[in-house]
Amino acid sequence: MKAAKDAKAPDINIRPKTLNDFFGQEKVKGKLRTFLAAAKKRNEPLEHLLFYGPPGLGKTTLAHVIANEMESEIRVTSGPAIERAGDLASILTNLKDRDILFIDEVHRLSKIVEETLYPAMEEYHLDIVLGKGPSARTVRLDLPRFTIIGATTRIGMLSSPLRDRFGAIHHIDYYSSAEVEMILVRSAAILGMKFDKAVARELSKTSRGTPRVANRLLRRIRDYSEVHAKGQLTLEVVKKALEMLEVDKAGLDKADRRILEAIIKKHAGGPVGIESIAATISEDIETLRDVHEPYLLQLGFLKRTSRGRMATLLAYEHLSIPIPKKVKDQQELF
Repeated sequence: MKAAKDAKAPDINIRPKTLNDFFGQEKVKGKLRTFLAAAKKRNEPLEHLLFYGPPGLGKTTLAHVIANEMESEIRVTSGPAIERAGDLASILTNLKDRDILFIDEVHRLSKIVEETLYPAMEEYHLDIVLGKGPSARTVRLDLPRFTIIGATTRIGMLSSPLRDRFGAIHHIDYYSSAEVEMILVRSAAILGMKFDKAVARELSKTSRGTPRVANRLLRRIRDYSEVHAKGQLTLEVVKKALEMLEVDKAGLDKADRRILEAIIKKHAGGPVGIESIAATISEDIETLRDVHEPYLLQLGFLKRTSRGRMATLLAYEHLSIPIPKKVKDQQELF
């Protein structure tokens, strides 16, 4: 029996279920509370919502929280998964009144699917073409009054007609260290871990302001402590675990440092195009742009210019690389 219980331990769900358990994003939560209360008061479905921001900040979690607060069922899919208009029709016709359809990476919907979605979002019906040629006919399907919650990491790639059909658009931003600290304390309690605030504070500094990263590090540190420290979670154990994971005091991992070192050592500090950086470290351009670059920009280690990316003086200092006079002069010029 004990083995069966232990086997289920990795499946513990640490996602918050209510807005009160969701730490951070206070402005967004304040707006959502108003919209949720108004929809409940009128006994209507929530208006379509769009969340955008870097990955790992809780867009999917917020969608599940909203479904729970509205006491509605939620269906989860993604833009690339809906390949044809028929796929969309199959999903929408299986929804019930006040159900929520969550579409992750909504900017990756095909043009045909996107245009099919317009009347479904505005008028709750679908126009399906049956047959081909002269015998083709259009059938109108009435849909339940549902809510679409879209999530995207690249709102600029969303077409204006689709973006304008969302009733409210919310930007999900990076979390402060204090907010990440609260998330870690809550997650640790659910996982049955005990550690003091000093440990939570140290771990929050390396979490990149991202709950997904914080919770991932928490689980890996738990593994390290169980194997090397008899389950004890002291500040020293956390530092050794982070060192094993190759995460430094600023939260940079090996890939982040490779990016900065490539710009500094192989491209003289920049400016250099992102394509050249990707080729230098054998990494995908989309991964560089969406995963690594936002955090490096936020820390001030990377700078975007019209001529390309540049490593800042802070990056040289963080990596303990001497700053050439030419680079200092160039930085002042930019």
